Amino acid sequence: PGRCPATCECLEAAKTVKCVNRNLTAVPPDLPSYVRNLFITGNRLARLPVGAFPAQRLPELSALNLSGNHLRDVEADALAALPALRQLDLSGNPLVSLSPQVFGEGGSPLEELALRGALRDHGVLLSLATMLQSGVLRNLSRLELADNELLMLPAGMFAALPALRQLDLSNNSLVGLRNVSFQGLGQLQSLNLSNNSLAVLRNSTLAQFRGLPALRHISLGRNTWVCDCAIEDLVTWLKESDQVEGKEALTCAYPDKMLGKALLKINGSDLNCSVPVDLPSQLQTSYVFLGIVLALIGAIFLLVLYLNRKGIKKWMHNIRDACRDHMEGYHYRYEINADPRLTNLSSNSDV
Repeated sequence: PGRCPATCECLEAAKTVKCVNRNLTAVPPDLPSYVRNLFITGNRLARLPVGAFPAQRLPELSALNLSGNHLRDVEADALAALPALRQLDLSGNPLVSLSPQVFGEGGSPLEELALRGALRDHGVLLSLATMLQSGVLRNLSRLELADNELLMLPAGMFAALPALRQLDLSNNSLVGLRNVSFQGLGQLQSLNLSNNSLAVLRNSTLAQFRGLPALRHISLGRNTWVCDCAIEDLVTWLKESDQVEGKEALTCAYPDKMLGKALLKINGSDLNCSVPVDLPSQLQTSYVFLGIVLALIGAIFLLVLYLNRKGIKKWMHNIRDACRDHMEGYHYRYEINADPRLTNLSSNSDV
């Protein structure tokens, strides 16, 4: 069909259809087959079921924008019938269910995926990780996960994205990247980690950055860097690396004495890390020393007992004889008290 739905605006020359802010509750079924760029935004779709985009109906659709539609549920195979889809925007939707099979099982040509503000539900994040790890989006070159209040990322989330070039994780609440692997992202050019809650980047993460030859744009601004001894590796890397954009503006957030100090101007004397403190090792050494002392005291005690064995034996015999005499005296008194004749005799003798 070549006609334009009544709720949409169609530009045939540009092969573009816009269905914006029309309170739609479903995808219009009579979209023109020539459409390449489809905007269905600001509506009330709620769910994207199987068959929302009929098979072979939109063979040229390459850019699909479904942002701001109050979408909560995206079902399996909902986007499987779009053979030319290259760009998908699901930003601004309060998703609570995202099927890992939304693109089907045969793979998708998708190159750009935007999920800004759509992953507030942890279950949806896990479903997305499962989808990415399945390899169905191996052609993906741009992934936008900003504005999602993410604290941590699932391990191995980006392992099956060999074509990824741009990764946006900005404006989240990421506290660390220890379980995040960037290995295999040989094409990665841009990584945005700005406006998070990163306190430090460990050597393992920095080593991964060094091992990505195409990575030339890393954004680290507006993070809560803690300038203690643990930040030395990060400072060293910043001074020698040309991968970080605007690294001169990176400053300490804690402790108070380092507040506002530029990371590039930090040296060893500022951190007072000349003598590393390894508390677990110190405790282990103390326990070993205490064990040796106690063992020595025990050996001395046993040696004293051995050298004085005869005197100790005589002392034990004396104690035994004294106890026996004492018990015999008690036994004699008991016999006198128990025999009335002896009791009367004892009384008369006293008189």
